[in-house]
Amino acid sequence: MTSRPVGRRFRRGAAILPSLFTTGNLFLGFWAMIRALHGQYAEAAPLIFGAIVLDLLDGRIARMTGTTSEFGGELDSLADVISFGVAPALLVYAWGFGAAPRVGWLAAFLFVVCGALRLARFNVQRHNVDGRYFVGLPIPAAAAMVAAVVNFRPEPVVDRALASACLALVIVLSFLMVSTFRYWSGKTVDLKSRRSYVTIVGIAVALILVALHTEWVLLIAATAFWLSGPLGWLAGGSRRRAAAEPAAASTEAP
Repeated sequence: MTSRPVGRRFRRGAAILPSLFTTGNLFLGFWAMIRALHGQYAEAAPLIFGAIVLDLLDGRIARMTGTTSEFGGELDSLADVISFGVAPALLVYAWGFGAAPRVGWLAAFLFVVCGALRLARFNVQRHNVDGRYFVGLPIPAAAAMVAAVVNFRPEPVVDRALASACLALVIVLSFLMVSTFRYWSGKTVDLKSRRSYVTIVGIAVALILVALHTEWVLLIAATAFWLSGPLGWLAGGSRRRAAAEPAAASTEAP
């Protein structure tokens, strides 16, 4: 007689769990903004990485517990705009654009706008695209690149040349978010397969490297991911041209 109420209570609790992770993501993003406003950039950057971890977990937990919903999806997008759009834009503006404030705030605003557009497009197309790939640089990955750069060198930028380099990076990341470059989604990773131990060992090695050389590993990983889209597109174009040349030669043969 008591099994139904217990099961119902469990499902209700499981339904709340993803939203709690999303709220935690939002909290860390807001906290990162507070730290950035106080000039505590070394403390602000890791908070954005923490928000990324919670963002990765809330979706997986929702799918594992069968509690995905439109409400959860919309809440996740709103939290992402704050944690991975506004927070990194404010962080990079306060940290890196002191030597170029007039252009810097425009670049920071461009980052926020492109991030919001990226999320809106994802929400519209998420049921109509190949789940193995993201179309455009995901906004958490763009935020991770900003946070990795600040985490690597938390001292405020005063050199105009370095400020210009940061400005260029933010503009490139902004346009990559609204591009059509494909990025691996990671959804094909299956921890239940027979070869899942290889993936688990790889994750363990990555965590060890992060613990030993945090700044370098995060910077290299974030850079490699955002570069993978344009490089993959160039590699695909080369393969298409190589495949087209024999076909064109065969049609021209007498």
